[in-house]
Order: sequence, then C-alpha cells, then structure tokens
Amino acid sequence: MSSPYTVQLPVFSGPLDLLLQLIEREELDITRVALAQVTDQFLAYTRVLGQLQLADLADFLVIAARLILIKSEALLPRPVERAPGEEDPGDELARQLLAYKKYKQIAHSLHEREAANLRTYLRLAPPPRVEKTLDLTGVTPLDLLEAVRRALALLPDRPALGTVVAPPRVTIRDQIRLIAQALRDEGGRVVFQKLLAAAQSRMEIVVAFLATLELIKRRKIEARQAALFGDIELISLGEWTEDEAALTELEFE
Repeated sequence: MSSPYTVQLPVFSGPLDLLLQLIEREELDITRVALAQVTDQFLAYTRVLGQLQLADLADFLVIAARLILIKSEALLPRPVERAPGEEDPGDELARQLLAYKKYKQIAHSLHEREAANLRTYLRLAPPPRVEKTLDLTGVTPLDLLEAVRRALALLPDRPALGTVVAPPRVTIRDQIRLIAQALRDEGGRVVFQKLLAAAQSRMEIVVAFLATLELIKRRKIEARQAALFGDIELISLGEWTEDEAALTELEFE
C-alpha cells in the first residue's frame, strides 16, 4: 500500500511488506492471526485517514479475502487429496503477494527516477534509411568551392536598386501638434478614435497614443470614457499651445 498502514497484533506487528516476508519464510501461523482485529484496525485507520486511495482498499480486500480462505481451511477438516486441478489457496496468495511486491518495487523505482528528473523520451520511429549516398571520393574542399563558383556564375545579374524611399519619421511633437489642432477645430473636445482615423500606419497610432499620454501627464488635457469599451473623449484643460506641451523630440520609424 502507498500509505503507511501498520497492523498491531500479539503475534505480528508491522506493515504489509513485513507480512509478505513472513509468509515467504513460513514464519507466521495463520491460525494465530485474529483477522477480525486486522479488519477493525483497518477500518479505524480509514476513519482517521479520512480519504483512502481505491488501490489501497483493493489491495487490502484481496489480501483479507485470501487470509480468510486460508484460515478457514486451516481450521476446518481438510480433505486427504484435492480435486484434480484445484490449487492451494496459500500458493495463490503467495504468488499474488510476490507480484504485489514486484510491482511495488518497480513503482518505487519509477518514483525515484521521476523525483531525480530522469525522464526518458523514446524514439517512436526508426531512423530513416539512406538508400544511396553521394560518392565524394577524391573531392577536395577546393573542388567544392569551384563548383559553387560555377553555380553562382549561372545566376542572372540582379538589376541595381533605384532610389530607396525611407519610411516617414513620426515624432511625439508632431502628434501633439495634430492633437492640439483637432482640439481647436472641435471646440476643445475630440474623440480619440477620430484622431486615429487619419493615421497611415500602426506606428502613427502608437505615437499618437504616446502623445496623448504625454499631454495627460502635463495636465494639458484629460481623457473621459462614459462606458466600458466606449469612445474615449479628449478634453482640453485651458489654453495652451503645442509648443508648450511638446518638450520631447522622440522619433519613431
């Protein structure tokens, strides 16, 4: 069992692993084991624990059923010979306990590997087989270089580039001027989304947003939003010029 359940009896005291060892060495007489007391202790253990794993409960029930069968046969008169094909329940219990011990040892080993981060990943498919390989016998690095040069010589010449048009530079000062002009045209109040409608690129939208934050920081304007996800309205706070507010010359491309 995964939980530390211990049996306390006059003739036996210890966990399930110790019981397994005693059965393997034939050092424990089943007729001296009070199975009712074992069951009562297990029920008391489950009440104290509060929550029991189904695997632990199943293990206990299997072992308890086998012990009851073995003890009943030990106490009742036994036939002289068993029927053909009939197994000794003690042998079956021993096999089950040995299998339990084997799986528990494997589970413990896997748990230790997991704790040590020794996870393994298996290859699901065999490595690809290369049917034919290129024969490079006698080929030197200089031969490869010459082959590359011949291949490059076959490429068509690229036309010379004409005039390169640089992307327009967007500054916070320019955006502040646009915001100031829009506020004058709209009587001191303008919707922020209306300012973004004239933007030609994402960069202009970003810089316009930064310019708005700069004006709010300098208490030149305030932003209001009547409802969640609604329009953002910019309101001018008094008289000011774009030159008074634009104290930064950050440029963006």
